[in-house]
Amino acid sequence: QVQLVESGGGLVQPGGSLRLSCAASGMIFSINVMGWYRQAPGKQRELLAAITRGGNTNYLDSVKGRFTISRDNAKNTVYLQMNNLKPEDTAVYYCSARISVLDRPGTFNDYWGQGTQVTVSS
Repeated sequence: QVQLVESGGGLVQPGGSLRLSCAASGMIFSINVMGWYRQAPGKQRELLAAITRGGNTNYLDSVKGRFTISRDNAKNTVYLQMNNLKPEDTAVYYCSARISVLDRPGTFNDYWGQGTQVTVSS
């Protein structure tokens, strides 16, 4: 019923920038919180940043000042602008969204994208 599709990953040199996008589609009634996670090999998935429908944000300490989350509610899309990337930022990046669907507008469930690889290397 709902799909999240990420784009924008790739290979970048240390100090470079990337912008990730994640578009939600399907039988959507409402989207609450949207967020970005990442998972590096051998490590647990961690929450990087989240944004409410009203635009309130919070960030993992290690990405504050470098990463910026934003969203376009009209497009059901969340973005992650990543600047000053470091090799330790290398991971698979996932978006997630808490969504209610048309036939159950009062019930929210968490949906995930398929992930996009970000590699920071010279």
